[in-house]
Amino acid sequence: MNELPLTILLASVLATAAPLIIATLGETITEKAGVINLSLDGSLLLSAMIAFMVGFETGSFTLGFAAAAVTGAAIALLVGWFGIYLGQLQVAVGFALTLMCKDLAYFLGNPYSRLQGPQLISWKIPGLSEVPFFGPVLFQQPLPVYLGLLLIPAVWWYFYRTGRGLELRAVGENPEACYTRGIDPRRKQILYTIIGGALVGLAGAAFSLGIKPGWGRPQGIEGIGWIALAIVIFGGWHPIRVALGAFLFAFLQVFGIVLQGIWTGIPAQVFQMAPFPLMILALVLINLLQYKGVQRWLDDKPGLALLVDKLRGAPPRALGKTFHPD
Repeated sequence: MNELPLTILLASVLATAAPLIIATLGETITEKAGVINLSLDGSLLLSAMIAFMVGFETGSFTLGFAAAAVTGAAIALLVGWFGIYLGQLQVAVGFALTLMCKDLAYFLGNPYSRLQGPQLISWKIPGLSEVPFFGPVLFQQPLPVYLGLLLIPAVWWYFYRTGRGLELRAVGENPEACYTRGIDPRRKQILYTIIGGALVGLAGAAFSLGIKPGWGRPQGIEGIGWIALAIVIFGGWHPIRVALGAFLFAFLQVFGIVLQGIWTGIPAQVFQMAPFPLMILALVLINLLQYKGVQRWLDDKPGLALLVDKLRGAPPRALGKTFHPD
């Protein structure tokens, strides 16, 4: 493979991964605080529709992204309010919102179906975009790509290098202990649920205004929310590993398109669906690593055991559990 196709392939992987990185990091923030937001699939669709509708009517990308962020935050607020303050099952609330938001997106977005709307273009960084190989890959991308790449170290730094990040992780692990030290776990949880939801909304806007421009049925991002939830588990609730999982899924999607052009005799649907079962298989393998029998088998394989230890991750201990101050 010569340089030009390789640069196009890598640039496509970065562009495809960007919305998924934003969404998965948003869900990582939410789950690190102990809340499960299962509404991602519907939230992405509704945010994508709202972003396209606002962008189409106003001609402003900024307003489109802002509206999508507010939409995602509002949906997450419902999950948080019912789950944190009313004590309802977070999984059930999120699942119901997923179905509702999906139908609402297609119903409200029907007038905008197949219309030619605004589309993000690549933004070249002066002085860096002309660098051989790295310039076309890293520095000639739409703005969501830069946002996704910046979020990875930012979320990591916030989690592990700030006092507020320590509080966030403590609330997700032991809200009772936090409460005894004067921290209001429910206030922290609702705050980070809203922030995570806003990032999911931005990811929806990145899809409809950039990666998959336009609106229609099907939109082409159905199921991405479930994949994002799986990637958070796949990445062990660690922002860097979660981002690597998003890159892996994006690579599988892009590579499937490449293979589709090579093996033309195979139906296109096979390549379109292949990344989903492959990600699920990877998730199952990661889950198998938790069993004691597998761990004993790795005892005499130090190199492989080290790799497995890097992949293994444990969920926050209070994840999905309602904290009652009384």
